[in-house]
Amino acid sequence: MDYSGMKITVMGLGLHGGGLASASYLLKHGAELTITDQRDEKILAPSIEKLEALPGPDKRIRYVLGRHETEDFKNADLVIKNPGVRPDSPYLRAARRIETDISLFLAASPARLIAVSGSKGKSSTASALYEVLRQAGEKGLLRGKAFLGGNITVSPLTFLDDLKSGDDVVLELSSWQLGDLKDRGLKPRAAVLTAIMPDHLDRYGTMEAYVADKRILYREQDKNDVTVAGDDVWGRSFLGESGGRPLVYSERPLPGGISGGWLGGGEEPAFARLYPSSVPGLKDGETVELVPARPLIPGRHQKKNLLAAGLALLDLGLPADFIRGGLGSFPGLEHRLEFFHEAGGIRFYNDSAATIPEAAAAALEAFSGAGPVVLVAGGADKNLDFGPLIRAAPRARALVLLAGTGSDKIRALLDAEGLAYRGPFISVEVALGAALEAAVPGGAVLFSPGCASFGMFLNEFDRGAKWKEAARRFIP
Repeated sequence: MDYSGMKITVMGLGLHGGGLASASYLLKHGAELTITDQRDEKILAPSIEKLEALPGPDKRIRYVLGRHETEDFKNADLVIKNPGVRPDSPYLRAARRIETDISLFLAASPARLIAVSGSKGKSSTASALYEVLRQAGEKGLLRGKAFLGGNITVSPLTFLDDLKSGDDVVLELSSWQLGDLKDRGLKPRAAVLTAIMPDHLDRYGTMEAYVADKRILYREQDKNDVTVAGDDVWGRSFLGESGGRPLVYSERPLPGGISGGWLGGGEEPAFARLYPSSVPGLKDGETVELVPARPLIPGRHQKKNLLAAGLALLDLGLPADFIRGGLGSFPGLEHRLEFFHEAGGIRFYNDSAATIPEAAAAALEAFSGAGPVVLVAGGADKNLDFGPLIRAAPRARALVLLAGTGSDKIRALLDAEGLAYRGPFISVEVALGAALEAAVPGGAVLFSPGCASFGMFLNEFDRGAKWKEAARRFIP
């Protein structure tokens, strides 16, 4: 698209994804930019350096850093909003037109869209979808190439100009991103919803308000599309109101006539069947294995994420055996139950993307039967219930806490239950030392905070990187 001559304000340059990608894309397409961010130029230096290094001597960029000024919003033809900015911002009220990097992408993309959201598991699910689609393209099972973007820190604007009509784009979308896309043409061919858990209640106030933004994922779908969701209260409500064809994934075998998939018991595969089947070679109601018994990534909840991805891939027309092979070889993601180091017979895992208590509890469950595990958790609070983490804590050989407002709440609950813990500690290095004192050969040290990263780290990715750096430096 041509933005020549347009005065555009980018609100939130940031360090990871959307703001920088929006600015780069708009500059390439002729816009005159004002970039404003409440962080200063020292913090934003990496992003500023990338913008200044872009080709073109006639780039027009004005920076307003460390603050926002209302006139920059009032006088702009268009404002690009960062999803982290609350929609009731007084600066946005002064804007004539508001877009995001995702809405710009949707307006111009010629590709088939697969969209993923949920509270936890959406990054793993989106990445597994992408990986199998990528392999399918290389094998000639699909016409075009596969691309991955969205909340996974890759803005789709970075590859928009390269897309063709036969390509597939997998977008991971957060609730904040979805909230900005109401009535913006979001109509995925496949919409996949992972587990819904309490999250971001400091911003939304209620679960109903939080989930309302998730519903935007499938709101514009029709019977040419498919919606994949879980067999729980939230999932059933999604499937019941979506205009897309429903596919359900479940812990238990599905009744006859229900399209979807389920997990086998213990270390059995995950299965699927369709009524009716539009997949070549797959009969109506025929049961197929869709996820192998032992995929590379551990945990039953991860197998369920793979099943959700597999159901979407099956509806997109890929053969079940190809899907099973691709999902079985999927290695998982950085910062999500990531095995990254081993020393002295102790395995070290980085699950820094676990920012809610349920995610840390699920991480502990994933190590059931895998030897004694020391859990390092804690951080900043998001007004969440830490009950799931407290109930899971006895599964750990020892619990080590990082400092933070969330850890203060965790300590009070642990004390009330008479459960032991170490810390809280003010750095990952000190927490790592305490974890090593408790760990034993044949066991693992699991960093799964169950809290936000505010204060001590830039974000959960910075937190995970610092954890890995500390482990590799002190335990070579």
